[in-house]
Amino acid sequence: MAEIKLFYHDEGRIKISRNMGILKKIPMSQFVWIDLNDVTEAVEEELEDFLKIYIQEEEEIEEIEISSRYIETPDTLVANSNFLLENFEKEPVSFILKNNILVSVRSCELRSFNETVKRIFANPVNYPTGYHIFVALLETRVERDADIIEELTGEISILSKSINDVDEDILMQIKNMLDKTMSIRENIIDKQRVVSNMLKSALFPNELKPRLSIVIKDINSLIEHTKFGFERLDYMQDTFLGLVNIQQNKIIKIFTVVSVIFMPPTLIASIYGMNFKHMPELEQAWGYPFSIVLMITACILILIYFRKKKWL
Repeated sequence: MAEIKLFYHDEGRIKISRNMGILKKIPMSQFVWIDLNDVTEAVEEELEDFLKIYIQEEEEIEEIEISSRYIETPDTLVANSNFLLENFEKEPVSFILKNNILVSVRSCELRSFNETVKRIFANPVNYPTGYHIFVALLETRVERDADIIEELTGEISILSKSINDVDEDILMQIKNMLDKTMSIRENIIDKQRVVSNMLKSALFPNELKPRLSIVIKDINSLIEHTKFGFERLDYMQDTFLGLVNIQQNKIIKIFTVVSVIFMPPTLIASIYGMNFKHMPELEQAWGYPFSIVLMITACILILIYFRKKKWL
């Protein structure tokens, strides 16, 4: 649902408005955050003219080059990042910081934004500028990423205990978890690049850089967790494929043993199935029982040999 939210200070509190007209009624110094959620181009253009900023198109926000992910001018910071949705799809978000105002551009509801709004209203004194809100959004997002990794780690642990029999569904679950782990890792590394550039920026307030440093440390910790999860899933996949090979070897072994056991009886049957005129056993009354006993004896001898060699 298209929505615009304008957060501004008023008598020690932070209030919210959904009417663009309030921009002309309240001094710009009171605004801290303007959140654009799937708004029209007309709204974006009006805001661009008023704040003297440039709001990137969706294609520009999704660019992977660092020159597109982070832009710094003498008075403006622009950072683009991806936020993971509940289904592990990527939602590109653009942040614009100018004159202590944060402008965020997105196209759908994000849990991290809603949680940050709750924090702002709970303690508005801690958010005097848009930079503070931007850091809070990053902290909330990293905390959410940590929860996702924790949930995924729990799923991996449960799955590892179920790898006892060969099941195609297990292999598909491992594949899906590998994809999720890679998505989380890419998402976290993307934020690492953004925060690293912010730490180098002269525009970013020095008082907030220690908090960014903590965010970087948390991100590095999450990267290590995703690496461990990926390695664990890779090991589980190798284990599963090993079980598949063992099962296939057992099946091949059974067929091989059965084939070898029936080779002598087949040979005996083939000999007595030949149409030569002079075959003494064919004219004897005991010829048929003799051939049957000979076949059974050959099978028993082979079975005894296999058991002695511990092949069975």
